[in-house]
Amino acid sequence: MTTLGYKRMAGTSAVFLREDYTGPSPVERDGMVWKAEELHLDELPKTLSPLDAMANVLALEGLEDYDPATHGDLRQVKSIGKYFVYLAPIRGWVQMGDELPTQ
Repeated sequence: MTTLGYKRMAGTSAVFLREDYTGPSPVERDGMVWKAEELHLDELPKTLSPLDAMANVLALEGLEDYDPATHGDLRQVKSIGKYFVYLAPIRGWVQMGDELPTQ
């Protein structure tokens, strides 16, 4: 399990970006740093469900209204260029590493 931390994206209730992400992003400046274990990354399903890409992280949260996410959904966020997985235990999206798990 990675020792990296994750920061919550500002303006969202449950989208987390790895703290080693170097591109521009609206993370909470003074927010908490979450550990992978706290975000239940150890409960990542062996098989992920790749779905259509989203324009930005706010679009991920907008799915709740018309296409609710399920555990293991995987979506690319174009504005960041990274993949995010939905984890049901936290009801949120967490950035994956640069290498996705093999299916």
